[in-house]
Amino acid sequence: MKVRAPAWLVPAALAAGALVVPAASTSAESPRGAGTRSQIAVGPQYDTAHVYVEHGMTAAFTAAWKATFGGTSTAASVVDVTPTPSETTSELVFSPVGTLSVFDFRTPIPYPFGAERTGWLVKGLDAGVRRARASGAYILVAPFADPIGRDAVIQFPGGVNTQLYWHTKAPSYKPLATIPENRVYVPADAADAFLSSYLAFTGGSVVSDDRNADAGAIGLPGRTYRRISLSSPFGRTLVMVTDGHLPYPFGREVTGYQVEDLAATLTRARAAGAVVLWGPRRAAGRDSAVVKFPGGYVAEIHDGES
Repeated sequence: MKVRAPAWLVPAALAAGALVVPAASTSAESPRGAGTRSQIAVGPQYDTAHVYVEHGMTAAFTAAWKATFGGTSTAASVVDVTPTPSETTSELVFSPVGTLSVFDFRTPIPYPFGAERTGWLVKGLDAGVRRARASGAYILVAPFADPIGRDAVIQFPGGVNTQLYWHTKAPSYKPLATIPENRVYVPADAADAFLSSYLAFTGGSVVSDDRNADAGAIGLPGRTYRRISLSSPFGRTLVMVTDGHLPYPFGREVTGYQVEDLAATLTRARAAGAVVLWGPRRAAGRDSAVVKFPGGYVAEIHDGES
């Protein structure tokens, strides 16, 4: 019997309990112009990276991820996670650096699923949809019900897709050791509209805005780009404003993960079957690398900024 469950969740992982809301960011910097709108975010540990792996690679991916970063995972379940008929193996991974929803579709993936980068838990789905519209975002997938809550997909200007979800019974996850970084690439023509909409929706603020950042950090040494760091109750976001002339794998890594010792982390990743595609390289006060895990998931990994 096929069970329908939301895209970011396996029921065994979600016993009902009190919500734990950690600080939105571990950064020591004080953001400028903090948002004043009512907060609809629950906490960064509930904001999952959506990982679509190559067919049959769920076990290899989760094993490599846990060997690299530590953590636990739920048992894989076969579920329908879209409002139209589909079937995928789904598994939730908890790690100190971020929470991941892992999908291995057995059927073709219905549009536009697969293009959303994250799933964000909100305090109310209707409130989230209203906030999205008021902020200038689009409702890409209208709200739909599942057995334990409701879901929708929104799109910010610049083509950045995010899934929103809400549960009838609140989940309770441990706070993260470090807050993952949502890595967003936008064209210059969309940058202002994206920032206005994204900050209005998230209640976020600008931590830094460097219009002449070293583009060596995105594979373009000798050039510059605009690098914007944001903080909000949903976590951290790094915005790269570029002309789209990006060498592989840049733009494929939708999330960055902070670790204490990058060299040791890369050693564990390689031993677990991951491939270092770029780096490590120092830029913007930190060492960074881009890694491809079994199953095809590409992630940026960095140490703490000076």
